[in-house]
Amino acid sequence: MSREAFKKTSLVILFLCLFGTYTLAQAGRGVGRSNGVVVDENKMPIQEAKVVMEFLKGGAKYETTTDKKGEWAFLGLGTGMWRVIASAEGYIPAFLDVDVKQLAKNPKVTLTLKKVTKAEAGIIHDEASLSIFELGNKLFSERKYDEALEAYLQFLDKNPAVYYVRLSIGNCYREKAEYEKALEEYKKVIELTKNDPGSGTEMESKVLAAMGELYLKKEDFEAAQSYFKQSIELIPDDETLAYNVGEIYFGNQEIDEAIHYYEMATRIKPQWSPPYLKIGYTYMNKGDFEKARFNLMKFLELDPESPEAPRVKSILEYLEKIKK
Repeated sequence: MSREAFKKTSLVILFLCLFGTYTLAQAGRGVGRSNGVVVDENKMPIQEAKVVMEFLKGGAKYETTTDKKGEWAFLGLGTGMWRVIASAEGYIPAFLDVDVKQLAKNPKVTLTLKKVTKAEAGIIHDEASLSIFELGNKLFSERKYDEALEAYLQFLDKNPAVYYVRLSIGNCYREKAEYEKALEEYKKVIELTKNDPGSGTEMESKVLAAMGELYLKKEDFEAAQSYFKQSIELIPDDETLAYNVGEIYFGNQEIDEAIHYYEMATRIKPQWSPPYLKIGYTYMNKGDFEKARFNLMKFLELDPESPEAPRVKSILEYLEKIKK
C-alpha cells in the first residue's frame, strides 16, 4: 500500500470512529430549546393541549400542556430530529418532525388540530389512545416492528379518523420487507389527504418520501428517485424534507444521492448548518478531503458554538496535517 493510500485509509478509519462517537452521543439529552403553539383550524389557540416531544432515535421523551395562549416549550433537548405530537379532547391529534439544534435558536413550531366532526363524534382521542400511539413510536425507534405494528393497528381501531397513523403502519411493513402491504397503506393515506385541506399536502409529501425509501430498499433506484422528487416538488421550500431525503440515501450508502439532497437543503436555506456537516462527512466517506474541508469549515462558520464543533475542528486539524 502506498503512503498516500495509507494516509487516506487511516483518515477514513479515524472519521468512522469519530462519527460513531458522534452518533452514540445523540441520546436526545442536551441544552437545546424548542417552543411553539397549538391552534385550531381557525388559528385560535388551544389551551391545555398535551404536547409530547420524542427523540426519533429513541431515548429521550418530554411532555407538557399548553398555556392560555396555546403555547408550549421544552428545554434540555439534544441535537437531532424530534417528533412533536399534540392532542386535545375533541380534536384529531397532529404531529410534526422537527430538527433541533443546541446553543442556537430553533424555529417556532405550529401544530394545527382538526376538530372532530359529528360523524367522528364517537371517536374521542383520550389519554389511553395517545399512549398507544406513543408506544408504537417508541417500539418503531427500537426496531421492534412487529410490536410497533400491533400498537399502531390498535390505535387505528380505536381512532379510525386519524388516517395519518397509516403512514406509520406502512413504515412498519416496509421495514419488515412486506412491500405490497406497505404500498397499500401509503396509497390509502394519499387518498385520504384529499379530504384534508389543512395538512394534506404535507402528509402526502411525507408519504411520497416513504415510498421513495421503500423503492430504495428494493434497489429500484429509478422509482425511488421519482418518488423523492415528487415529495420535494409538493413542498419545494422545505429544507428539512430535502435534508431527510439526504439522510435516507446516506443510511443506504447511496453517497452521491445523499450529497445531492443535502446540497439542495443548503440552497433552500443557506444559513442552516446541519447539511454542511453531513456534506462534509459524506465527502470524507468518498475520500474527497478538499470538499470535506470546505463544507466542515462552512459548518463551523455558521454554528461555531455547536456541540459538534470540537470534533469538527479535530478533523480539520488532521486534514491540514496530511495536506502537508
